[in-house]
Amino acid sequence: MKVQTIAEIEQQLKYIKSDNDPILQKLQQDERKGVQHLIHKWHRKMEQERQLQEKFNEMNVYENKWREQGYKYIAGVDEVGRGPLAGPVAAAAVILPKDFYLPGIDDSKKLTEKKRTEYDEIIRRDAIAVSVAMIDAAEVDSINIYEATKKAMKAAIASLPSNPEVLLVDAMKLETPYIVESIIKGDAKSVSIAAASIVAKVARDSLMKKISAEFPEYGLENNMGYGTKEHILAIQKHGITPYHRKSFAPVKEMILGK
Repeated sequence: MKVQTIAEIEQQLKYIKSDNDPILQKLQQDERKGVQHLIHKWHRKMEQERQLQEKFNEMNVYENKWREQGYKYIAGVDEVGRGPLAGPVAAAAVILPKDFYLPGIDDSKKLTEKKRTEYDEIIRRDAIAVSVAMIDAAEVDSINIYEATKKAMKAAIASLPSNPEVLLVDAMKLETPYIVESIIKGDAKSVSIAAASIVAKVARDSLMKKISAEFPEYGLENNMGYGTKEHILAIQKHGITPYHRKSFAPVKEMILGK
């Protein structure tokens, strides 16, 4: 019988999903170091997948609680961009189907840009409904960031193509016609809020990159409007743009100091 090469075994292991697989059990008897290394690598990968699945299940606790009470349209709501010196505050609302499965989904801040973009595409493809709303810098200055955040969230909810029955909101009290559950650090505890966090972040980052093309001096494609050292130095050198928040320090102090 022909002995399999290490490369052939590596390909074979890609399709094995259980410790009880007879092929895996046979491979475990192969004493070659290369084979044993691949088997160890396979076990590590399976453990990582198990942990991601476990976390995903934990992040469905709030959704499952409301589904058990007969509700189907449960929207996660989150915002991004409360802290930057420039750009809008953005909010998203996302209604996911019961069978939605995306192990690895998490608070958008914990994901790489590549992962956020990948997950954003999956969420938009598989969701029952997705909506994004933004409040620009001028309105943030006019009504303050807290009110602007609430307004963005309410606008995202209102523009959902399907009306929600329950809202799961990240750490914000909202007055709406719907049932609202506010969850502290909800973007790490609820899959629906995490999905909204990702959609809002990707949408806002995309806009900031477009603004950066208009005002390249500020590095907005990298700092996304946050007050990095380079961004503040650029404001001191070039002044502010229509996208800067005049009510935010240190922009406010720079305007007053002129």
